Amino acid sequence: MAEQLLQWTGVLMAFFLEATLVLFLFLSVRQRRRLQRTNRLLRNEREVIFEFIHHIGELFADTDEIDMDSLLKRILFFATKTGKAASGTIYLFSPNRSKLFARAVSGIFPPLYDPEEVQTQKLLARSQHLEALVKARTVQIGEGLVGSAAAIGNGIIIEDAEMDARIPTYTDAFLKIHSLVVVPMRFGNEVLGVLVLVNRTDETAFTPADLSLLQAMADQASVPIHYAGLRAALEQKKQLDRDMQAAQQIQKSLLPQTLPQIENVQLAACNLPAFDIGGDYYDFIKIDDNHLGIAIADVAGKGIGGAMMMSVCQGVLRTRAGQEKSPARMLSELNRVLSTNLAEDMFITMLYMVLNTETRELQFARAGHERPLLCREGNGIRVPKPLDAPGIAIGLADADIFDAVIADRSIQLEPGDGIIAYTDGITEAMNRDGEEWGLDNLSELVKSTAPKNPAQLIQSVQSAIARYVGAQEQYDDMTLLALKVN
Repeated sequence: MAEQLLQWTGVLMAFFLEATLVLFLFLSVRQRRRLQRTNRLLRNEREVIFEFIHHIGELFADTDEIDMDSLLKRILFFATKTGKAASGTIYLFSPNRSKLFARAVSGIFPPLYDPEEVQTQKLLARSQHLEALVKARTVQIGEGLVGSAAAIGNGIIIEDAEMDARIPTYTDAFLKIHSLVVVPMRFGNEVLGVLVLVNRTDETAFTPADLSLLQAMADQASVPIHYAGLRAALEQKKQLDRDMQAAQQIQKSLLPQTLPQIENVQLAACNLPAFDIGGDYYDFIKIDDNHLGIAIADVAGKGIGGAMMMSVCQGVLRTRAGQEKSPARMLSELNRVLSTNLAEDMFITMLYMVLNTETRELQFARAGHERPLLCREGNGIRVPKPLDAPGIAIGLADADIFDAVIADRSIQLEPGDGIIAYTDGITEAMNRDGEEWGLDNLSELVKSTAPKNPAQLIQSVQSAIARYVGAQEQYDDMTLLALKVN
């Protein structure tokens, strides 16, 4: 009995030993296969990353030749291929970084926002209609999945989109979102945009490994996007500089190239724009043999807009000067022409004078402009006196109000009298302490210098202001004109 028991015990032990060995071999083979599969996946991922980096290198090299839209389409193509995604979109920030907008769309991408805008009857051309909807919808920072990824700077993965309330629900099968991954496109500490991939082509869900891989790729793709954006901005600036240079030349051509030569009248003027394109304007218009029109204006709005208004002023003045010798009526005409075309934040101050060169009578009207100074010798000393006239700036009131306020004034000039007109950039020129040069300094200079002619006066004022402001940058144009009757 004992011998039989020992025999059965040996059989059982042999069986268990064999079974254990078989199980061990089975587990070893399965573990080996698992490791081989993992190793193969890692090698594939490594190859994918190397391939993507290679493509990114090519894209980076091509940033001098292709535009941003082409660059984004290529990046999105590689991203959807790598992520095995059915569709995808790249969102970029607007220039002021206030919102994101879709710049590239691949495949039939279901809109993540405003699903009610998707109209089934328009889906015959599915991708075109959907792409238009996606690109038309801007996204605020923090809004939805795209805005959240941009705000926090981290990726978002949704493995089962049908259970997530943030994902829109569509009845059409080709629009249904099963899985989704959203990754920010980061360059350093700055988020440039957001990459979104929807639905894997093998009908499996995106995994955390996919998220990590796509995030690394998105960060790599941000490098050529950043530098392509810099290049585009540089090209835009170069084009703007070329446009500004052209506009500057046009503006200079609008100012008098030579001053009228009139017997017994001396004239001088200068114009110093604060920027490439200024908003100041002056002109001398020989109306007829005995009348000279003199205009000086300041457009509240610099740059190209101010230059355009300046050109309109010149056109109206030179066209109407021969038919209208009343300065007030001329300014009323300008107000009617310009006020309907001025932006809400733009207006024009102007002084217009008409000098009778035979009688030396000077008529003038002010549309809210600085008062001109009369330089008349009294007891051997020049005493500058402001000449006043009622009026409001062009563009601030309708025609009825403007016409009711504006009025002509006249003064009889005597031999040796001078008139100085200027824009507020002269008196408001600032030094580095923020102190304005002021009307008192201008009047004192005119009084103490007592120049023999207007050109000397202009030169004296320019020199005095240059010494006062030093290297301080100025933000307003400076225009000064002077006349003297003999």
